[in-house]
Amino acid sequence: MTATVMSAMIRPLVEARLPDWVEPHWFASKQEALEVAPKAEIGWFDLNDPVAMSDIVRAATQLKWLNSIYAGLDFLPLDVLAGRGVTVTNGAGINALTIAEYVVMGMLVHAKGYADVVRARDRREWLTESPGKKELAGTKALLLGYGAIGKLIEPRLRAFDVEVTLVRRSGGDKALGPDEWRDELGRFDWIILAVPATDETEGMIGERELAAMKADAVIVNIARGSVIDQAALTRALETKAIGGAFLDVTTPEPLPADDPLWGLSNTEISMHLSGRAQDKMFVRSAERFLANLEAYAKGERVEPQFDPARGY
Repeated sequence: MTATVMSAMIRPLVEARLPDWVEPHWFASKQEALEVAPKAEIGWFDLNDPVAMSDIVRAATQLKWLNSIYAGLDFLPLDVLAGRGVTVTNGAGINALTIAEYVVMGMLVHAKGYADVVRARDRREWLTESPGKKELAGTKALLLGYGAIGKLIEPRLRAFDVEVTLVRRSGGDKALGPDEWRDELGRFDWIILAVPATDETEGMIGERELAAMKADAVIVNIARGSVIDQAALTRALETKAIGGAFLDVTTPEPLPADDPLWGLSNTEISMHLSGRAQDKMFVRSAERFLANLEAYAKGERVEPQFDPARGY
């Protein structure tokens, strides 16, 4: 029997379908998880508390395979996982569709000034002019990050006749390389961040990059708040050095109520809801986990694998 420690949240979707060789242990709190984590060979330790998840991972000294619904796992002790040689599968792709839809929504919100439409509606004020008059068609977007999410963003934007330029490590094929995109920032109406959170991407958008953008450029960030120098972004938005921002992620989260970003009319904050704007997240995760259990039993590769050493 293989000791498998899992959150009670997923229990209704997997319990009846677990293979006989799995010895399930369920938890509904951090304390319950810490009690059973040391015996886990397989762990699915997801909670809404990143610190608690990290503590549980450290306690799971016999762990061979860690599964998570989260795509970004930068909050975990990756050095511990790498040092122990733990195989990690993450939630890459589970939320990709709804996040890609959020990107399109965020762009349309800015293009059409829809936040002002909502505010007018709340005031019961009938507008006779659209607050925003930009059309997506004919605009240019720079897409940084071409993983599961980026691959779904691109065709959706092309359907709106947005000219999409990708950033790839290899460059070429109508894409920019990692050392080329900064010099091209002034060409784009939209800067879309869909990169993983790593040492390489931390603060990749700072004062230099913001200064190189068009005066009406809009940043759309569905990656991590840490990929932007938030203080520099706030200054650029306050001074209208750029056109605006649609931020699904911030630093920190939740964003403090007194943070100046809340009060900026050219900034929308969607509170990291993009991946939660669906009703299939747990169903998809359960199906993937059950398929991976079959592969694990056969000694085959489980997917998709997250490399703790690289951070993605």
